[in-house]
Amino acid sequence: MNRWVLLEHKILSSKFIDIHYDFLVEDQLDCLTWKFHEIPSLNKGVIKIVKQPNHRLVWLSRVEYQLSKNRGLVKRIDHGIFSNIPHNQDSQKLKIILNGKLLNGLFIIDGNFCQLTKNN
Repeated sequence: MNRWVLLEHKILSSKFIDIHYDFLVEDQLDCLTWKFHEIPSLNKGVIKIVKQPNHRLVWLSRVEYQLSKNRGLVKRIDHGIFSNIPHNQDSQKLKIILNGKLLNGLFIIDGNFCQLTKNN
């Protein structure tokens, strides 16, 4: 169905606060998943992104969820349907068009970097 979601993941402890974002893209049986520490802005250059283990499809529909074992709170901050850009798709290189409120445009992942550009 080509769904995607951007999740804010907050881990709060007495020693530190970690806030990062998880970007999930539906891929048949599960979701391709990446992590980054800042949200890409339209035409603002590349940011670092790190591939994570694939996540379950249930994360595409959760709005907010408290993780077990003190692993933090996950909250959906953007989501939508994506369109593929024809080329060889894999987890190292991905080009999709996003229609979200925060992520809207051509989203490109190339290795450990991503960028959001205007969709022509």
